[in-house]
Amino acid sequence: MSKRIVIALGGNALGNNPEEQLELVKNTAKAIVDLIKEGHEIMIGHGNGPQVGMINLAMEYASQGGANTPTMPFPECGAMSQGYIGYHLQQAIGNELKREGINKCCVTVVTQVVVDEHDPAFKNPTKPIGSFYTKEDAEKIEKEKGYTFVEDSGRGYRRVVASPKPVEIVESNVIEKIVATGNIVITVGGGGIPVIKNNNGELKGVPAVIDKDSSSAKLAQDLAADMLIILTAVEKVAINFNKSNQKDLSSMTLEECEKYISEGHFAKGSMLPKVEACKKFVEESPKNAVAIITSLEKAAEAIRGETGTTIRK
Repeated sequence: MSKRIVIALGGNALGNNPEEQLELVKNTAKAIVDLIKEGHEIMIGHGNGPQVGMINLAMEYASQGGANTPTMPFPECGAMSQGYIGYHLQQAIGNELKREGINKCCVTVVTQVVVDEHDPAFKNPTKPIGSFYTKEDAEKIEKEKGYTFVEDSGRGYRRVVASPKPVEIVESNVIEKIVATGNIVITVGGGGIPVIKNNNGELKGVPAVIDKDSSSAKLAQDLAADMLIILTAVEKVAINFNKSNQKDLSSMTLEECEKYISEGHFAKGSMLPKVEACKKFVEESPKNAVAIITSLEKAAEAIRGETGTTIRK
């Protein structure tokens, strides 16, 4: 039975530079087109941490390093990352659709997401972006540029910016129309470009990064998706991760999600936002929607209930 599905792609489905990404998205495209072949309606969200960090760093260097290019605000860097990641994905998916003889189009929507300008996240930046640094290099950059760095899951130090909650996906009506015609949409890239709305309804970009899993869950809720699939590097969610008593989970109820979160089983910069996004989508969906966390390679099997971690009411 066909389903309306929102897929949130993790960093393992993309790359750390354009050349690497062009190769990686070919495998991503095959997995997505396998789902399309089964008749599912597909919307795709993706992260942009390394990419937007790279763009921002390059723009800063060009403006301050002698090229005298204009300073590029952070929201514009986010828009650039949406454009080039979307281009790679839609090209790879389009090529795969042609190979399979499927007459559908894949398009990228540069997507704005409204956030609350009074969101407390703006006073406490936590969202990692860009590359990993040693502690020494991070401290040096903090002094030079005033950035904030935090240690990220034992992998090094990364710059953090505010991560406000998504309130409204501005282009949701257009996304709905594209999906309704049977085509594939790449949207809420990097969680969407964060914008605030004034009393007249006018929008203005703000320097922040919205969690892509949270925005994908919001999209899934607003467009009445049957399923939210968050694709990451592991086949199943685990409790007691990397310990002798690690346990992989095939399913979680909403109550179990809350319990495991409160017990601290999920890392803040890794699995926690994924579990929280799934929980919120299932809680707030008006129908018996399902969320799944699994790997890209296992997506089709997870939809059939054969693997992955399923979250449902």
